[in-house]
Amino acid sequence: MAKDLDILIRHAHLRRSDGLLDIAVKEGTIVEISPVISRSAEVEIDAGGSLVTESFVNPHLHLDKVYTLPMLDEQALRDYHGQDMGKAMTAIELAARVKEGYEEGWILENARRAIGLAAKYGTTHMRAFSDVDNKARLEGIKALIKAREEWRGQVEIQVVAFPQDGVVREPGTTDLIREALELGADVVGGIPWIEYTEAEAQAHVDAMFDLAVEFDKDVSMLVDDAGDPGLRTLEMMAVRAIRSGWRGRSLAHHARAMALYPMPYFQKIVALLKRAGTGLVTDPHTGPLHARVSELLEAGVRVCLGQDDISDAYYPFGRNNMLEVAFLASHLLWMTTTADMERLYDMITIEPARAIGLTKFRLEAGAPANLVVLGAPDVLEALREHAPPRHVVSHGKLLDQVS
Repeated sequence: MAKDLDILIRHAHLRRSDGLLDIAVKEGTIVEISPVISRSAEVEIDAGGSLVTESFVNPHLHLDKVYTLPMLDEQALRDYHGQDMGKAMTAIELAARVKEGYEEGWILENARRAIGLAAKYGTTHMRAFSDVDNKARLEGIKALIKAREEWRGQVEIQVVAFPQDGVVREPGTTDLIREALELGADVVGGIPWIEYTEAEAQAHVDAMFDLAVEFDKDVSMLVDDAGDPGLRTLEMMAVRAIRSGWRGRSLAHHARAMALYPMPYFQKIVALLKRAGTGLVTDPHTGPLHARVSELLEAGVRVCLGQDDISDAYYPFGRNNMLEVAFLASHLLWMTTTADMERLYDMITIEPARAIGLTKFRLEAGAPANLVVLGAPDVLEALREHAPPRHVVSHGKLLDQVS
C-alpha cells in the first residue's frame, strides 16, 4: 500500500510550544503539525521529546578559503587578532598570498569538505564568498558554482562574487565581478573600507551597487572591519541601498568599528539601517571587536550570526556548525539568559534566512521542509552540547538517506 506522506516526525518538542507534536512532510512541504497525525509515511522518525526546529542558515562563509591555513604562516592571523584590530588591513594584504596558487580543483575539494560538514550539522543554506581579483581571477567562483550545483537540494548555496582586495586599488576587478555574475554568481559582494580614501570607498560602493542593479542581484558587503572609529562605509552602503531602492536586498557584515562609535553616530547608523532594511551579520568569534549586537537588536535591526571562516588566515577553527557559533557568541556577547538564548537561536535560523532572501523559512504548515531533529530537549541543552542533529531534513528529503 502506498504511503500517504514522505516523512512523519512524531513526539517533537517545538520551541515556544506546550506538549509534543507530530510533523508531516510531503513533496518538500510541511503539510501538517498537530498532536497526533494518523497517517502513514515512507519514513517515520520518533523524536522522543527532543527539540525539532528550522534547520540552520550560515549567511557568511569564505568558502573558497576553507582549510588554507596550512598554506600560510600565522602572521596574518596575529595581525587580524591583534589589540584593537589596528592591523586588520595588513592582515588582509598578507592573507592575499594564498591566491598566488588559486586553482579551481583544490578549491572545489576543500569546499566539498566544508559543505559536507554543513549537511552533518544541519546547515541547509549558506551564503558563500569567493574572492574575485587579478590574483584569484575566477578560479574560486568556478569552483563554488560547481559545488552549488552538486549540492543543490541538500545544501543550498548562494555564491558571492567578492572583491576582497578592493576595486579602486585593484584595477580591473569590477570587470571581473561582471564576468563572475555572467558565469552565474548569485550575489554582488563588496569590502569598501579596504580602499585607501573615503572617496575611493564610495566609488567601491557605487560600482558594486551599479552591478547589483544591472543584474538584479542582492548585495553583501564587509564593512568597517577594523579598530578605527573613523570608518564610515556602513553608512555609505545603507545610503546607497536607500537611493537605489534596494530595501531589504543588502546585507552588511562585520561592522566591528561600530564598537568604537560615539552614541550619536551609532544612533544615526541604526536609523539608516532600519530605513534601508539592511541586516547585519556578526561573527564575534573571529575577531576581538564586534558589532553592538544587543543594542542593535533592541533597536529592531535584523542581526544574525555567521561562521565566517574555517581554518584559514583569519580563524583556525570552524566546523560549519551554527550551534557552535551561537554557543561562542553567547559567551562573547554575554547573552546567557533564557530569552537571550532564544534570540541567539533565531540568529542562526529564521533571521539569517530572511537576511539572505529565503521566504517562509518557518517550522509551520505550508512552509518548505527544512528542519533538524536534535538530540536535546530545549535550546539551552542544544547550545550547551552543540552536537550534530540526530536527523536533518532539507527540501523535504532526509539527508541521512541521501548518498
